[in-house]
Amino acid sequence: MAYTDNVAMIERKGDPALVTRIIGWGTLGALAAFLIDNILMVGFDFQPPWAALSGDSTALATALVYVALIGLGVIHVLRSPTTALRWDAERINRANLYIVRSLYFGVLLVGIFDIAISFMRVEHIFDMFLSGEWVRRFERPDFVGLYVHIPLFVIGFVWGAFSRTLGIPWLALLVIVAELMIVIARFVFSYEQAFMGDLVRYWYSALFLMASAYTLHEEGHVRVDILYAGLQQRVRGVINTWGTLLLGMPTAWVILAVSFAGKHSIINSPVMNFEVSQTGSIGLFVKYQMAAFLGIFAATMLIQFVCMLFEAVADSRGEPGHRETHSVEQ
Repeated sequence: MAYTDNVAMIERKGDPALVTRIIGWGTLGALAAFLIDNILMVGFDFQPPWAALSGDSTALATALVYVALIGLGVIHVLRSPTTALRWDAERINRANLYIVRSLYFGVLLVGIFDIAISFMRVEHIFDMFLSGEWVRRFERPDFVGLYVHIPLFVIGFVWGAFSRTLGIPWLALLVIVAELMIVIARFVFSYEQAFMGDLVRYWYSALFLMASAYTLHEEGHVRVDILYAGLQQRVRGVINTWGTLLLGMPTAWVILAVSFAGKHSIINSPVMNFEVSQTGSIGLFVKYQMAAFLGIFAATMLIQFVCMLFEAVADSRGEPGHRETHSVEQ
């Protein structure tokens, strides 16, 4: 699925919208600071920003991260006051699409390589050509995570820089193929292993959680629409503006706050420990990534909500260049 490159059709300059753009770019700066501080607090025992009042130097450092990154967002807006809202939205959306498609490529590669490793581990094929120490290494989730998964995600981000295909249909097709292989292996060859079902769940969770931001961009999420489609563009813009500010962004922030709340949170704990499923070494070593998918979902949705805010305010002001989606046209 390739997205339309419509940058050339968007005006770069427009009427100033300083408050809206400060809210949007400030939100992006706060998101970046939140994720950086999470690494500092979980990985290096820094204290949270609110502890800076007690004089803790590490807490002061985490507080300064917020000040610096939010400040950079504000400075960017003040230095480009006439940048059009739709131009800003398109640039941010393209960056978000790059993140999503790169993660898709990484998930694709990890699934293929990890199921191969799991098969060789379960069927003791490693024993035929590796020493005992190396066989034991491939039985450790932290080794596979650090030296197999992470390099594959790096390759995914390099791949995403050159590919213009988002990858949603391909991953959906691979989920179907994986399910088909389970059926064939089980009922034709009487062969079944835990890693086969793990692969389907891994790709399936990535498909739905990572595709949410793109679906929001295309207005593909279910909308209980009684009056919205019949309203004028300006009115729809007002509704989307307040809906984004009061419902969309706060929901994404709540998910992030709960998911990354300390070392023992539902994301930090599995990721730090390279957590695996109850099947242990006979399954894929990807459960920790499936926990991280929830954070990716919230972060990419928050970025997309910033784009939606800019587009909505531009619509409410009647600015040209409105992007009609298939769902609205219907």
